[in-house]
Order: sequence, then C-alpha cells, then structure tokens
Amino acid sequence: MNAFRFLLIPFGLIYGLVTRIRNLLFDLSILGSELFSIPVISVGNLVAGGSGKTPMVEYIVRLLNNNASTATLSRGYKRKTKGYRLAGENESVETLGDEPLQYHQKFSELNVAVCESRRQGIHNLVKDIPSLRTVILDDAFQHRYVKPGLSILVTDYFKLFTQDKLLPYGRLRENISGRKRADIIVVTKTPRVFSPIVRKQIMEELKPFPGQEVCFSYINYLPFEPVYDNNCAVQGDNDSVYSIIILTGIGNPGPLQEYLRRKCTDLELVAFADHHSFSTKELQVLKDKFRYLPTKRKIIVTTEKDAKRLQNPEAEKILGKLPIYYAPITFEFYPADKEVFDKVVQTAIQEKKY
Repeated sequence: MNAFRFLLIPFGLIYGLVTRIRNLLFDLSILGSELFSIPVISVGNLVAGGSGKTPMVEYIVRLLNNNASTATLSRGYKRKTKGYRLAGENESVETLGDEPLQYHQKFSELNVAVCESRRQGIHNLVKDIPSLRTVILDDAFQHRYVKPGLSILVTDYFKLFTQDKLLPYGRLRENISGRKRADIIVVTKTPRVFSPIVRKQIMEELKPFPGQEVCFSYINYLPFEPVYDNNCAVQGDNDSVYSIIILTGIGNPGPLQEYLRRKCTDLELVAFADHHSFSTKELQVLKDKFRYLPTKRKIIVTTEKDAKRLQNPEAEKILGKLPIYYAPITFEFYPADKEVFDKVVQTAIQEKKY
C-alpha cells in the first residue's frame, strides 16, 4: 500500500489549501478568536500523533505547583461522554479520555475538564471555579477560536514538522508556516547527550521567527509501576528480566523501545495506533504471546497513557495475573532551556501580556 501513497499527494494539496484559507480567515478577523481575562496556555503540535504534548502539559502543571487554581482543558478524545465535563470521583477512560484521566489521577489539586469546544469549556471553567487563575489547553494549536496568552508548539526530535507532509500523505495538520503563531517551539525527545552542532542544525531547519524561543528537552524514565495491584513473581525494576513485550497505543514508540532495549536481551513490540482501545481479542493474543515466550524471566511493559486503558475489569480479567508494568516519564529541559522556558511561562501568567 505504501507504494501507492503518492496518489494521496493531490488530496494533501487540497487539504493544505483549505487550512490556509481557514487560517487566513482568523488572521483577518473574519473568524473570531476570543480573549479571556485569565491566562490561557496552549500546548499543541503541527502533526497528528504523539509529539510529547502530554508530558509537556504535566511539566507546566508541576511548574505551577499543581495549584487548585489551575485547570487543564482537553477535547477528551475517544471518550463516550459528550460536551463539557469537569472531572470528579470515579472517572474513567470512557468518561474523560486517557490523557485527561492521567492528569486527574496524577495531580491531586488540579482541575481537569474536557469539552469539544475549548471556548465553551473555558467559559464553563470560569463559572464553576471562582478561584481559577490559569487554564492549560491540551492539543489546541489548531483551535483558533481561543486566543491563548502563550502558545507552545512541540515537535519530535526524531521527526521534526519540517520533515513531514500534509495529511493524508503525511501527518501535518496544517502548513508549517503555521509555526509563526507559537511563542515557544519545544523540541522533544532529544538524546540525553546532545551535541551543540546538532542543536545548531535543528535551529537552522526550524527557522524561528524573531522573538520566538526554541527550547530543547528530553524524556526521563522513572522506575516501572505495576498496572494492576498484584504480586508479580518477576519484578520489572531489577536485572533479572530477559524478555520484554512492549504494548503501545501511542504515536511514536521509538524512544521507549530504545530505553527498554538496554534493560533486556529480547524485545518485542506490539504496537497500535495512537489512543487505541484494546479489544478483548487483542489482549488475549497478547496474553498468549507472553505465555509462549521461552523464558520465565519476562514482563510486559506499556506506557502510562496506555495503562489507563488497561485499568478496567475486562482487561484485568485477562492480564491481571501477568507481570505487566508501565514506564512513567517526566519531561526535562537542559539547564539553559529550562531557565528560558520557565521564565516565559511565569511571565505570561504574572503579567497577562495579552
């Protein structure tokens, strides 16, 4: 099928024209972008799929000290509910979506909401939370009906948006000229040892506009956590593991593969599309694949986001007795980049520059 992908190029040209016209209508104020009286931070990307938005949002939440006056607002992709919803008790992937549920369970004081309309969602949050001081929009770079005070654009080091093509031939949601709307471009998932020469090459490729900051970050993997509360015979945090099966439903499992390759002898990837809902049949196939591995020193590892879609009675019935873990991550900046990024975020909130 890939041999015929070039046939999609004309559709990409049409798609690009439509998005250019749409952006022009916003730029000319024919379509309106609403300003809000509280700081609004937008985190998004130019491509469809994972670029590191979720850990970027979590970094900002930590920077703001997980304050009860902060809220995240997401679309709630693939949830089964509709409209605006402010997270409460007994939430699930079905009610919130995987990423909002992760925020809700991870940060005790954070207000987490979902709404297809970001504009309506902010209005509802302001009404529901009188003490609200900051809203972080998750995956909202193309949602131009809201004018953010600070716009953060993330791009994957392994495939910069400059190296991609427009949908459906590639993964770009709009032309790369849209990057001009970003206040900060964050290059995610860089190697821990990062050459100044490579940094310079990326800067030359991204061609930031005057006043536009570019910051570089990397992923820091934390010790494995069990997906289910059980006593596994094989522990995932020591050197006794021989085989690892990776289960993912994310945009780019490459960095996780590279990390886990150093922790085992045999590595097998079971990958699905981003935000994939695992079926009973797929989980049973995974269970059988695990059982047939010719060693007792074996575990299954998934991502923190995927773990949320596995923490339900149906999945636990199939996988609950297996040694299955998720790999938590944190988002880290290099020291000089951290100083720049933190200052820009804090200034945008304190001064309400818009």
